[in-house]
Amino acid sequence: MKRWKNRPEGSNWGEFGEDDQIGRLNLITPEKIKVAAQEIQSGERFCLSLPLDLPGGNLLNAGRHPPKLQPTLRGELPNSNYRLSADFEQFRDVISDDAVFLHLQYSSQWDGLSHVGHEFDADGDGVAEAVYYNGYRADQHIGTSAHNGEMKASALGIEKMAEAGVQGRGVLVDLEGEFGRDAVSVGYDDLMRTLDAQKISVEEGDMLCLHTGFAQMLVEMNGQPDKDRLHNSCATLNGRDEKLLNWITDTGLSVIIADNYAVETYPAKTGGDCCAALPLHEHCLFKLGIHLGELWHLTPLRNWLKEHDRYRFFLTAPPLRLPGAVGSPANPVATV
Repeated sequence: MKRWKNRPEGSNWGEFGEDDQIGRLNLITPEKIKVAAQEIQSGERFCLSLPLDLPGGNLLNAGRHPPKLQPTLRGELPNSNYRLSADFEQFRDVISDDAVFLHLQYSSQWDGLSHVGHEFDADGDGVAEAVYYNGYRADQHIGTSAHNGEMKASALGIEKMAEAGVQGRGVLVDLEGEFGRDAVSVGYDDLMRTLDAQKISVEEGDMLCLHTGFAQMLVEMNGQPDKDRLHNSCATLNGRDEKLLNWITDTGLSVIIADNYAVETYPAKTGGDCCAALPLHEHCLFKLGIHLGELWHLTPLRNWLKEHDRYRFFLTAPPLRLPGAVGSPANPVATV
């Protein structure tokens, strides 16, 4: 049975199939991959992930905490420098084995399509229900209420993104180069001026990467972040700017990635019809199926590209293939 009768204005629900769960990743076709591979000229590689214990503490998001490593157990004893000679006299192996309690969206991350939905009357009964991209339902597919208290996405889980094999052409826009590290909310006109100044074009299937300097600032803070600087630094996109949202729709870009906290200005600027606290998330994750990458470390790549008068590169960036998760750490690699 079709999950929705009405689809949100400006959405693409159903355009990649009624059961689609990867959204605009469908636009990264085999032909696009072959074109993207032509960006590999020197073979140099850049890790675009922060260390997963950054930013440090929980001042950036009170509900997210650094990872905690602990040893697994061998019987009653911790598997930390465990000497097998304690069990078998003839063996001399020393073994360490560990586990981690990990907030999946603490550091460099992907937002899955099950991360942000909206209250919308998808079935046309006059009552808004909680739904996600392509009409998947909160009460049937996503979260604890749908899974007897277990936190799980049985649709739109991050594993669907991993299975798609996330590779393609990255396009880097240097917002720090235009605005420094001031807390600027960048709208359509600002972005177009930046693209023109940096001679950048964005084409269908491209993975848009926004360098603001925020992640580099976290590196410089070395795990001891300053709360005021965390919340009052670097460029973000103005999710209330309808022209900007329309541009995102019209370009056919496949994903948006930024080195800042939320890609968009948060809290969002006032104005516009009520109501999404995260209007760009609503537009991308909920309406169009555009995954969002956040807190990526783009500065070393930006420096290299600027030095070599380039802005395109080959990007490999799958999330963890963790069934049912709504987000995932990212360990992306750019090849130039």
